Amino acid sequence: MRPGMEDTPGRERAQRRCLNKPGPSENYKLRPEGLTSMGSLAYSEELEEEKNSAFTWEVKANNRTYNDQFKEKAFLCWQRKKYKDNTIHTAKYNFFSFLPLNLYEQFHRMSNLYFLFIIILQGIPEISTLPWFTLFTPFVCLLVIRATRDLVDDIGRHRSDRTINNRPCQVLVGKSFLWKKWRDLHVGDLIRLDKDNIVPADVLLLASTEPSSLCHVETADIDGETNLKFRQAPMVTHHELTSIRKMASFQGKVVCEEPNSRMHHFMGHLKWEGQKYSLDSGNILLRGCKIRNTDTCYGMVIYAGFDTKIMRNCGKIHLKRTKIDRLMNRLVILVFMVLVLISVALTLGFWDMATEFKAKHHYVAEKHVHSVTTESFLIFCSFLILLSVMVPMSAFFTAEFIHLGNSIFINWDVQMYYEPQDMPAKARNTSLNDQLGQVEYVFSDKTGTLTQNVMTFRKCCIDGIVYGPDEEEALCKESPYLWNKFADGKLLFQNARLLGAVRSNEDRMVREFWRLLAICHTVMVQKKDNQLLYQAASPDEEALVTAARNFGYVFLARTQDSVTVVELGEERVYQVLAMMDFNSVRKRMSVLVRNPEGSIYLYTKGADTVLFDRLYKKGLKEWTATEEALTSFAKQTLRTLCLAYKKVDEDTYAAWRQRHQEASVLPQNRAHALHQVYEEMEQNLQLLGATAIEDRLQDGVLETIQCLKQGNIKVWVLTGDKPVVNIGFACQLLSEDMLILEEKEIAQVLEAYWVRNNNLLSGEGSLKNQLLSQVKMAMVISGEFLDQLLLSLSKEPRVLVQSVNVDAEESWQEPGERRPDFLQARRTSLMRRTLGPWLRSTGLVPQSKEPNTHESPQVRRERAFVELASRCQAVICCRMTPKQKALIVALVKKYQNVVTLAIGDGANDVNMIKTADIGVGLAGKEGMQAVQNSDYMLAQFCFLRRLLLVHGRWSYMRVCKFLRYFIYKTLAIVMVQIWFAFYSGFTAQPLYEGWFLALFNLLYTSLPVLYIGLFEQDVSAEQSLELPQLYSAGQKDELLNYWVFLQALAHGTATSLVNFFMTLWISHGMSEPFSDCQSFAVVVALSGLLSVTVEVMLITKRWTVLFVLAIVFSICFYVVITWASQSFWLFSIAPKNFPFLYADRNVLSHPSILLVVLLNVSLNTLPVLALRVSYQAFKKKHPKGERKEAPAEGVAVEPLPYLRRESRARRSSYAFSHREGYADLITQGTILQKSPGVNSDALADHSVPSDEELASSLKESPQYQRNLSFLGKKRHQHQGKVCSGDVRPPSTVSSSLTMEGQFSFTKNEAPSSSWQSGSFHKELPVKQARPYSSVNLPSAKGKPSSLRGSQMPFSESQPLPSGQSSLKNQPASLEKMAFWKMSLLSQRSWPYIWQNESHPRKKGRAPLPEPHPTQVETATALGRIIHK
Repeated sequence: MRPGMEDTPGRERAQRRCLNKPGPSENYKLRPEGLTSMGSLAYSEELEEEKNSAFTWEVKANNRTYNDQFKEKAFLCWQRKKYKDNTIHTAKYNFFSFLPLNLYEQFHRMSNLYFLFIIILQGIPEISTLPWFTLFTPFVCLLVIRATRDLVDDIGRHRSDRTINNRPCQVLVGKSFLWKKWRDLHVGDLIRLDKDNIVPADVLLLASTEPSSLCHVETADIDGETNLKFRQAPMVTHHELTSIRKMASFQGKVVCEEPNSRMHHFMGHLKWEGQKYSLDSGNILLRGCKIRNTDTCYGMVIYAGFDTKIMRNCGKIHLKRTKIDRLMNRLVILVFMVLVLISVALTLGFWDMATEFKAKHHYVAEKHVHSVTTESFLIFCSFLILLSVMVPMSAFFTAEFIHLGNSIFINWDVQMYYEPQDMPAKARNTSLNDQLGQVEYVFSDKTGTLTQNVMTFRKCCIDGIVYGPDEEEALCKESPYLWNKFADGKLLFQNARLLGAVRSNEDRMVREFWRLLAICHTVMVQKKDNQLLYQAASPDEEALVTAARNFGYVFLARTQDSVTVVELGEERVYQVLAMMDFNSVRKRMSVLVRNPEGSIYLYTKGADTVLFDRLYKKGLKEWTATEEALTSFAKQTLRTLCLAYKKVDEDTYAAWRQRHQEASVLPQNRAHALHQVYEEMEQNLQLLGATAIEDRLQDGVLETIQCLKQGNIKVWVLTGDKPVVNIGFACQLLSEDMLILEEKEIAQVLEAYWVRNNNLLSGEGSLKNQLLSQVKMAMVISGEFLDQLLLSLSKEPRVLVQSVNVDAEESWQEPGERRPDFLQARRTSLMRRTLGPWLRSTGLVPQSKEPNTHESPQVRRERAFVELASRCQAVICCRMTPKQKALIVALVKKYQNVVTLAIGDGANDVNMIKTADIGVGLAGKEGMQAVQNSDYMLAQFCFLRRLLLVHGRWSYMRVCKFLRYFIYKTLAIVMVQIWFAFYSGFTAQPLYEGWFLALFNLLYTSLPVLYIGLFEQDVSAEQSLELPQLYSAGQKDELLNYWVFLQALAHGTATSLVNFFMTLWISHGMSEPFSDCQSFAVVVALSGLLSVTVEVMLITKRWTVLFVLAIVFSICFYVVITWASQSFWLFSIAPKNFPFLYADRNVLSHPSILLVVLLNVSLNTLPVLALRVSYQAFKKKHPKGERKEAPAEGVAVEPLPYLRRESRARRSSYAFSHREGYADLITQGTILQKSPGVNSDALADHSVPSDEELASSLKESPQYQRNLSFLGKKRHQHQGKVCSGDVRPPSTVSSSLTMEGQFSFTKNEAPSSSWQSGSFHKELPVKQARPYSSVNLPSAKGKPSSLRGSQMPFSESQPLPSGQSSLKNQPASLEKMAFWKMSLLSQRSWPYIWQNESHPRKKGRAPLPEPHPTQVETATALGRIIHK
């Protein structure tokens, strides 16, 4: 059944390594009792998952009867099966729940409750002013429209669920595998999966056709990574389950943890035939994974359906409502309360008048059926009904059409149409358009969203010569690699000069460069249809091997101890003597090989930060050129690797081999010993060059992010992929002048300040704002760190720091690497002391504040983290599970109260998309899961720019203007009823004709309002994109808020006062036209209608033919309908319903009435127009920037100590996966057909040396003594003392402290007494100085000396006089050498530089962060040191 599946002892080591690796489970064990729950937004099932850590989940293979006996409590005494089937339901409704659940959601809107209340009142005949169905019918229509929209969306989810549940899979039934549907799977079933199948449930891998039952999977839908990962079956099932008959008789029982959401964690064991076999995440295939490069594999279902880890991370569908919706809810409540108060006041007036009337006219009391109290109550209800149009139902009807229309405009936008996929944008949720104009945070996935998920070989540097792509004019029309039969034709890189050098085969460096790329890797190769298929631990490595393949150095095959390469048509077999794999601590990989001629060579590739320390002393010119090339590559945000090699003689190898064998059999500290041996070999290398790989961004990503940032939109990257700092720089989310906070700094700062003060306050004040404007911060964290931060923030700082990102397989350190851990801790401590005063002064941390006893510790920790993150310009979160992505979004929503948008393209983004206020799904390569759960669908990330800045801003502006105008025009008409009540005896008699009130909002003013909501534009689409600053109006709620509502209320009230009282005042002197109440009502109604029509003409900025037609038709509707409703024909049919017989005709026949109407309209329009013009003129004369108060003269702003990274070339942008490759599997033979046994070695823990041990070991170091001597002489020569608390300017002292432990500094002036004492430096262990350390500079004559051996006589240097601050004061020899590759100092890998300022700044101006030193500034610093 499985040919070539030999036993290997390597699996035992692999299993032990996985079991010993501290994952999220260990973090959970350290949690305090007060766990963060969903109430505090950490994890919705945290307490439950804590309980689930115990092994209480028992699943027996091939035995459904046994598995079905387990029950769990559902409700009261009702129990259900504990193990769910594999059916999933992501839809919100079903046939029975749709009506009640949808009505429940709809009546969360206060307006619906308000309308329902008014309809009930209208059903009482005694108080009804209109038939009850006149309001009930449109109300039902409104509910039906919204329910239909929700139903259509949910039908799409049902279709998606049905498609997934009906996918086929092969299930073991009896003694054969039969095709079943996914929904028919149960726990304990054995299934068969073929290549490219999707795993239907969480499955324990039992066996596969690959060697040692390996199985390669692609997890793009889970963590966003497209590189293949391997899983391996337990050795016992690999050996025993070799046929279908044996699988049918398999009765093993898996005992493991309860279902949980921890994607990368699994613990359990297999019980079979009286034995227990441990299981871990390396044995599990998760639902949603895709089988790759594995013909067939077999597994046992452990978790099914909603118990699977991916479904536990998917989250629930939330009812999404906009900020305007919530504001309208509050306004409806406010209006209703005002309405009740007005009705009570008018009712009291009626009660008083009724009492007085009854006392004076007692003879008519018998005709009153009800008492005064009863009559007053009925009048109160009548007033409620009469004034209920203050919240017009037509406004909500119109809003639905506006939302629908704006959604259609999004669908029709050809600028967001992606032609390659024939895919337009689509608004899947029509009710969130206005919220697109209020987004403040965008949470984006990386793979497939920001990037194309394509690694491309872009450039290389060989022997100091940079080879980039040829100009377009010089590019060959046909592929230049046709001469190579192994070329795959996919390499886009073309350089004729490099290709000529390769084919000539004369340059040894070029030959070794490509040979290294073809040999030094862990790529596996397969042959299919006479084509070579590579599979690698990272896509970067595959891109490099593919580039070598196209240039004629073809990786053909490998065995356990050999690599076969075709070099320019010649097949050569290299014997692999040792393979030293990459990991995130070593940051390099080496292969020791014997070539066919018998010579031994070591080929090494890795990050420049570690490789340059291991180079041979000679070759300065090549070093410098390569260093410049690396800097150039990094500025282009390319992922770099350095390549080096050396020839090893036989004697050296024989001695090293002996030490290697001894280290490989050590019972303890084996890994540490092995890597010490590796370190011995990886010395005195010769530099070959560097490569540059591009993780290609999608088109327009950079421009989109920059535009969003200008619109005050913060972009956070949440990805399940490895650290993406390089992408952060490529997108310009990160920049060199940013203070980049990493995990240990964040943990220490929050521990030291937020926990101590028990709360985090966002202090306000001009001082804070001034200081925050000085610095730009960014944050880079991982998912595991997020768990530790939120759940263990109150622990001891040292414990927390030591637990951050430390894997068991990386618990060892290279020689001298343990000391830098303490350096890092001390560096972080120094950072805390440096940032502490600033944090307190900014208000970010209170100086003395009583703890908020109303908040739990979890809430305070969460608030602390969110407040710190919100201060950052960008936040990058890597290795995030889907649930952690949703957690970040939920935390920001809760504590910042902002509108959030999440965008992604994979199933791992679904939870984040559901949690955000707005979810955008990209129709990408990872499937349509994100689209199916999103509110908007786009084809490319770059379309987000137009979606937000154009459609979002327009929609927000239109809806706000529409609502403000609707409030105004409604009050302008309705408030007249209140004034009329004072002249009608408070009898709730309506003034207007009933049909005028009914049709005022429906026909007479509806078209202009609809035009505003659909077509209004303040600026064009092009101007919206050119001026993203306009977007901030929506973020600040400037266009609709309580103040705008009060303005509309006052404006409408003023209009009603003018219309009513001006007409009333004039009517006293004109008895003939105003002979009755109906005539008076006609004049007031016409004045109000024309006033609101003129107002809409004034506020509309975009006049088109449609707008003119809307105005004309509105007036025509009034004329025609009024003529019809006041006709004799309708009056004769229903006189009670059409009482205004010829009222308009009689009144308007008098020319003086037209003058009255014109006067009312003028008084309503001209003052408002004058006020608006004056306000605009005032704004132009006094812009906001000039009206800001200057800071007080007496306030001295202390400059912020500035922390920054130094060189782009020193980012962790090396083209490697951040995990080990397949080296162990290769050397053990596990992954190959030939697999002789290899002794397993377990990774042992390495104890941390104490400070005393470090000090004693350091003092023995010659380099340490030299540096200490240098410092001592400088101290004796320093004149004067400066308090350690004083602050120095950035140009004074620049101290560089690295992760590896180097310590150097460049002095422009004499150091302070903090350096005099030497205490700080003595505490810091010093490793051998790097080649580019400031103590290893060339001589004053400008001749480069040995970078490792020579040192400058700095002991004789003196402090530089204050006047000597430029190169002009230096000797001529210095001017010749000062520009000698000045980047050597500024481009080395010092991760951080502290710069303090002491010179006072000018008053009223906050100091800005110093930029990177230019070459002249660097030369000046070098000159000062060398001159002395």
